[in-house]
Amino acid sequence: MTATETAPDATAEGRKPLMTLAGVSQVFDTKAGPIRAVDHVDLSVNPGEVLCLVGESGSGKTTAARMAAGLARPTDGQVAFDGTDIWSMKRQEFGRFRRSVQYVHQDPYASLNPTRTIQQTLTAPLLKHGVVKGSKAAAAHAAELLKKVDLTPPENFLQKYPHQLSGGQRQRASVARALTLDPKLIIADESTSMLDVSIRISVLAMLGRLRDDLGVGFLFITHDLAIAKYFGWNGKTAVMYLGRIVEFGPTRQIINAPTHPYTQALIDAIPEPDPDLTKTKGAGSLRSLEIPSLAHLPPGCAFHPRCGRFEGGLCDGEVPGLVEVRSGQSAACHVVARDGADELRPVEKLRPDEPAG
Repeated sequence: MTATETAPDATAEGRKPLMTLAGVSQVFDTKAGPIRAVDHVDLSVNPGEVLCLVGESGSGKTTAARMAAGLARPTDGQVAFDGTDIWSMKRQEFGRFRRSVQYVHQDPYASLNPTRTIQQTLTAPLLKHGVVKGSKAAAAHAAELLKKVDLTPPENFLQKYPHQLSGGQRQRASVARALTLDPKLIIADESTSMLDVSIRISVLAMLGRLRDDLGVGFLFITHDLAIAKYFGWNGKTAVMYLGRIVEFGPTRQIINAPTHPYTQALIDAIPEPDPDLTKTKGAGSLRSLEIPSLAHLPPGCAFHPRCGRFEGGLCDGEVPGLVEVRSGQSAACHVVARDGADELRPVEKLRPDEPAG
């Protein structure tokens, strides 16, 4: 069963998925041979929904996000927006798609043009796409966008260049630029990882407010499950490892009741201030910290060389597919599929069901 299949039926709620990735793969030709950076991934994002894509560096998160944004064409599979394959769209229709899906990059300093003021950065797309007419109206609209991202008073920021802003202010300006064309979906790729912790929380709170006020959907890319817990608590989370989705489900279930050993390892890596809870960690401890090379993936489950629940002849045989192991929650693990999800972390022993503050 795929991640798309285990997601709630949007059509049953009177709406269809905004963005769908169906069996998408991305293969790169290298000197070491073909590298399958993304391997048959199925995901969907509904209007106004948050889908967190979580995994270590090199897991394929950004490659999947670039395909979702139409910045890279998949080697296999289909990317659909509002039910239409984006690569079968005509030029005008593809342009509307690109305006509806905006990308917020990890490094706001690199993603903002250093030779343009913030006002020039924000007014350029407004004027190019006819959102407003005239430079005066564009400047007024840019000021309103800065207010939405808490850069106030806007007069203090419009004439500044990116290097004159702090990291948090630059990222807010990047979000304001993403909002210029009234998008339906924002792809935030590690958008808070370069910020200080105190600034990170305020930026996440701002993004959450925009999600609620504007009804925009989010594909939220992060390596940190604590951030996914904070921002996507009422949404879904897909855990990615070496190009494949290994666990999928509602975020609160993924965080509080992880079923895949890799997800449990990510959870156990989150610092826990309560010493009593810290003692309960490690049930799914790693056998190895070394991540296999995408050029030489191990047979069967790619996680088995590191997995504390490895069983020879089972885990190193066939590649496991996603199967539903708990209501609404699926995992790609032979052991969990055989023994049941509750063998890893019984539900009655979970931590309190509330997001991280």
